[in-house]
Amino acid sequence: MKRIFVVLLFLAASTGATFAGEKTPQTILIVHGAWGGAWQFSRIEPFLRAAGYDVRRVTLTGLGERAHLATADIGLDTHIEDVLNVIRFENLHDVILLGHSYGGMVITGVADRMPERLRQLIYLDAILPDNGESAADAIGPAAQKLLAAAAHGFIPAWWVKPGKPYPIDVPQPAKTFTDKLVLTHPDAAAIPSTYLLTIEEGKTAAEDEFFAFAQRAATRGWPVINMSGDHNPHWRQPEKTAAVILGAIAR
Repeated sequence: MKRIFVVLLFLAASTGATFAGEKTPQTILIVHGAWGGAWQFSRIEPFLRAAGYDVRRVTLTGLGERAHLATADIGLDTHIEDVLNVIRFENLHDVILLGHSYGGMVITGVADRMPERLRQLIYLDAILPDNGESAADAIGPAAQKLLAAAAHGFIPAWWVKPGKPYPIDVPQPAKTFTDKLVLTHPDAAAIPSTYLLTIEEGKTAAEDEFFAFAQRAATRGWPVINMSGDHNPHWRQPEKTAAVILGAIAR
């Protein structure tokens, strides 16, 4: 029996398992934006882990390394279920859920369906939808141009040049932009939430294409944090972005 216990201790030390009395790191669960993948957040993960957090990065079905699963039938509900199942199967609780860009649609749906597992929501330059809106509804005319360019049920990632090495952005199922989000759980509104607006150099906040969502967050009484940077600061300014996220968590 003693020998078995020693082996168990060794396995626990090598796998990160914890025993009663030890504190489990709090989880930051990250949801990427349209055309992207979990790979886009690989550069900020080390900084968040160094601050003591367990970091999980979800890749939504049909995107990133799961692009081989892409079909035109993939919609917003598919992506919401992707995140819900990570929470269920990894048995995550007290989660800080972060959504970037289109990921704001996804985390809003997750919060509505599983508010009891979430501690905080962070919207990083993200869509902040109202009940009954699709991503296209929330974005407005610019989204209609994207949908008009769709072919065979997918919105192309036209900025990706042929032969560009991986990782790359991939076509986005158009249905994810047209599915409307139906919110039914009032408890979700009580989850502490923060909006992080990135503002490109030389522009004012009001000129940013996500400014309307920051204003929407402010009307809900959420903290709104402005930071300089483009739409993907987690890729181009990972250390700075991680610091802003940590600051939002601390608030």
